[in-house]
Amino acid sequence: MSVQAIALTPGEPAGIGPDLVARIAQQQWARPLVAIADPELLQARAGQLGLPLTLLPFEPGNDAPAPAGALYHYPVPLRQPAQAGQLDPANAAYVLDTLRHAAQGCLDGRYAGMVTAPVHKGIINDAGIPFSGHTEFLAGISGGHPVMMLACPGLRVALATTHLPLCEVADAITPGGLERVIQALHRDLVQRFRIAQPRILVCGLNPHAGEGGHLGREEIEIIEPTLARLRSEGMHLSQPLPADTLFTPRYLEEADAVLAMYHDQGLPVLKHMGFGNAVNITLGLPIVRTSVDHGTALDLAGSGRAGHGSLLAAIEQAFAMTAGDARLRPPRPRSSA
Repeated sequence: MSVQAIALTPGEPAGIGPDLVARIAQQQWARPLVAIADPELLQARAGQLGLPLTLLPFEPGNDAPAPAGALYHYPVPLRQPAQAGQLDPANAAYVLDTLRHAAQGCLDGRYAGMVTAPVHKGIINDAGIPFSGHTEFLAGISGGHPVMMLACPGLRVALATTHLPLCEVADAITPGGLERVIQALHRDLVQRFRIAQPRILVCGLNPHAGEGGHLGREEIEIIEPTLARLRSEGMHLSQPLPADTLFTPRYLEEADAVLAMYHDQGLPVLKHMGFGNAVNITLGLPIVRTSVDHGTALDLAGSGRAGHGSLLAAIEQAFAMTAGDARLRPPRPRSSA
């Protein structure tokens, strides 16, 4: 029998992650969800929100879903008591401990996949721990060549580079790196999203995709030669296209995914289109990992005003990807509260 349980990490304890976990525990899910967290934190935040929450111990192999108002959990202790909205670098190690347990549990077959609530990269670095994001951290545990992709109904956007200062992006676009990203994107679209012949649109790096070399030569010297080589292997890849015209219905209606060259080239469009129902998906790893499309929202923590639509979508996507059906479900009406 295949493993059914999905690990759920609440992220930064001072942020809205614990709130969202308490919210999603109010419904019964088709499969077990296991919160990897400090149980007192979850109970305290649920109490602050006025929500009932019963935490149940989880045993590997248990495929029975928890009832509404309850959630399975694996205890990981906080380093210091957490207060909603108040960051504490002492708890940075706790956050990373939850991620390590979830990722290793996926590798060991304890969990079918993992869903992550937002972390606060700044406070982890302030604690003296180099950390650039979930994507890179999980790759260090599980191996592989990670590719960050966000998806909402009607659009998938993957990134050739992730969390880099803009001044470093051009040097990071290399033939080898770009080829690895496209191969991972194509492979997972086929294997995890069941798209037999993925059609991928590729953004140029420069304005107007370089304007024939007048606004930069990366398209001519790096991007297009790499695309041509991969097309010869049977991949359906566009030429490098200007990002300001690629994200229009004329192009997108024929595409299964867009590859943007850097973080803020593609993600603002996707978040404008689907914020609150979008899912962050890490491709190129031996494990399934999905996440929310937003940050820690410290100002909303403990208030009851944080929307949980993106976490619902991330859980549904993890279920689909670990059940052999990774098509993103169409949006359903959801309360914004």
